[in-house]
Amino acid sequence: MHFYIVKTPNFIKSFFKDLVWSFTNSEKKLYLTFDDGPTSEITPFILEQLKKHNAKATFFCVGENIDKFPAIFQQIIEEGHTVGNHTNNHLNGWKTTTSIYLKNIEDSEKYFNENPKFKIQNSKLLRPPYGKIRFSQINKLKEKGFKIIMWDVLSGDFDINISKEKVLNNILKNTVNGSIIVMHDHHKADEKLQYCLPIILKHYTSLGFTFEKIK
Repeated sequence: MHFYIVKTPNFIKSFFKDLVWSFTNSEKKLYLTFDDGPTSEITPFILEQLKKHNAKATFFCVGENIDKFPAIFQQIIEEGHTVGNHTNNHLNGWKTTTSIYLKNIEDSEKYFNENPKFKIQNSKLLRPPYGKIRFSQINKLKEKGFKIIMWDVLSGDFDINISKEKVLNNILKNTVNGSIIVMHDHHKADEKLQYCLPIILKHYTSLGFTFEKIK
């Protein structure tokens, strides 16, 4: 099992100040994000659940998956959610040279920047796969106008070694006003996501929270 931190510590947030980890506001708002899609099996379920609770979310999409499922990508956009770049081939920035990493993001960008195939213009949100990105990559992406979105709560839904109940507890225990929560639009997370997402949406909505998209 790979080591990961569920609740991002403040010292990490302060060290990487150029990245967005959470939001501070006086209203009760949460920010659900879904990585790795779109997929034909899972994305429609996510969209259905969001619609039931009048919730918005941000989908960080892999370019090659957009190419496979363009209609589902378009559905995300048409239903009022935000989409962001997750590289074209889900690259690990720590294992990739800066030039190759930037080129891969550029390859994925063709789906986001005024592409006549999709009703979207100039999305400059990006989440690095695995949360792994070099300082050189951050600096170059900032020069290109990207806003790099990280997270406050990592659900762990991708972890095959923990239960769906543990994933739910990870979220409920660590989420606070302004939290950016990561879940995954991926077959590894399917069972856990289908269990947790309806509960999360119902629970926080009943407490007066709204789920917002990142802009």
